[in-house]
This record gives sequence, C-alpha cells and structure tokens, in this order.
Amino acid sequence: MTATHASQTSPAADPAALHLPVIAWFEQHARDLPWRRPEAGAWGVMVSEFMLQQTPVSRVLPVYEQWLARWPRPADLAAEAPGEAVRAWGRLGYPRRALRLHGAAQAIAERHGGEVPSDHAQLLALPGIGEYTAAAVASFAYGQRHAVLDTNVRRVFARAATGVQYPPTATTAAERRLARALLPEEEGTAARWAAASMELGALVCTARNEECGRCPIAAQCAWRLAGKPAHDGPARRGQTYAGTDRQVRGRLLAVLRDAPGSVPQSALDAVWPEPVQRGRALDGLVSDGLVEPLEGGRYRLPAGPPVTG
Repeated sequence: MTATHASQTSPAADPAALHLPVIAWFEQHARDLPWRRPEAGAWGVMVSEFMLQQTPVSRVLPVYEQWLARWPRPADLAAEAPGEAVRAWGRLGYPRRALRLHGAAQAIAERHGGEVPSDHAQLLALPGIGEYTAAAVASFAYGQRHAVLDTNVRRVFARAATGVQYPPTATTAAERRLARALLPEEEGTAARWAAASMELGALVCTARNEECGRCPIAAQCAWRLAGKPAHDGPARRGQTYAGTDRQVRGRLLAVLRDAPGSVPQSALDAVWPEPVQRGRALDGLVSDGLVEPLEGGRYRLPAGPPVTG
C-alpha cells in the first residue's frame, strides 16, 4: 500500500484540532444566506440544496427568493403542474432538478402531511433525493449528525487530512470513511462542522487560488505541510457549453418558459439553425419529461396531474 493510499483511509490524528478552529472561523465569517436563517425551515433548506447543485450562490439567490415567495410550503408546489416548476427554474441550468423537486414536494404532500421529514431514511426515500441531499437536509434543517459530502467539503478533507490537492472525480468509499471519522460525536457540533467545512471550501480552500493565509487550519493542513504537491490524477477538465446539446436544450426551454401556452415547431426551429442537433436536443427534453409534445406539432412545458387535497 502506498503512502497516499494509506493516508486516504486514516483521519487526522486529532479531529478536534480541525473542528474547533473551523467552527470558530465559521461563526465569524459565514455568509448570511436566506436558507441558513431559522425562518427558512426544512423546506427552504431542501429547495436551496436542489438549486445549489452545480450552480453558484449568486445565481441561486434571486430564483430561491422568488420560489419561496410563490411556494412557501411543499404542498403549494405540489398543487401546481410540473411545467410551472420548470418555468420558475429559469436559467439555473440542469432543469431536471426542477422536476425532481416538484416530485419530492408531491411525495411530501402525499406521505408526510406536507412537512419535510426529519428522518434520514424517509428523506432518502423521496424521489430525486440522493445520499448527499438527504444528509444535508437532516443536518442543516434538523441539526442531526451526518457526513455531508459536497465538492467543497471533499476538497477541504482531501487537502487537510489526506494531503492531496483535489479529491477523486467521484466520491469514494475511502472519502466516506474519512468523513465519518472526522465527524464530531455531539449532534449539534456535527451539524455546525458540516456547514463550516462546506463554507471553508467555498470561500477559502477553493479549487483554484486557495487562500491559505486566511485558513484557520493551515497549520494542520497535510497538503500545505507536504509542500502543496501538484495533482497527479486525471486531468481536470472544465465543462464546455457553447455549441453543446446543453446549450440547444437551454434555448428551446427558454422559448417554452416565455410562452403562456404551447408553441409551434417553427418557434423552436428558429432558435438553433442545425436541424439534427436541434431535433436531438428536443427529443432529449421530451424523453426527460421537460417538454410535452401535443397534436399538430406543438409543444409545451409538462402539464401533468397536480396533487389535490
């Protein structure tokens, strides 16, 4: 076993040496975000977690505020057609998240009396909720003890505890073991640690141009102490957008979002000149349930049966 592999499975010698300074830093430097306020409740936390996946805070904030003003409870969203969720999602990107959030709201209305469940297993059983989101809602909304592993947390742990610049492309079993080993025993402290380590990765221990001079655990950081060895894994590629099917899908959805009802094929044809790619993108949107084809070559956002009662 190499030294690198050995370090990936063992936590820092004293996890408390990381907990205390990171949580203290968080108390001083945490951003005042609406989903962190007590009035946000579990539904506000859940909405924010769906929106923040692969989307920066600055783009999420205005959409989040509009969403909660329109649908302050899960039942409010569940009573609407899924297409309205897609419309309100705007340009956040990855719009299937809107459908998944709508599906989760329907399940909450049907199974849980309209209240976001606090039980981790019940959260995980909701449609569109994976391990990360279930742990995040249980931790951030209900103060429970769960390992919450997003990209920012994984990068902090990779550097501080494992001694490498970047975590693996996909979350590994070793990372999950490390996260559990670093988790404070006391429930409330564990929830603060989850939020604090995530904020540290977002503001200080960033993917590029990390600010070690501002880091509360720089003195303990294994990567810094090792001389900041360069990443030796697969090349990290930025996502391209221009000219991709994602861009075409976005333009097609923009037409449908702006229309009060259905639109003719010609309205969609006008937004992208290449017919094969345009057709492929439209077929994908239909297959994903984001667009509903109608008779006569017209299209609309999905109507779907709303939840009643």
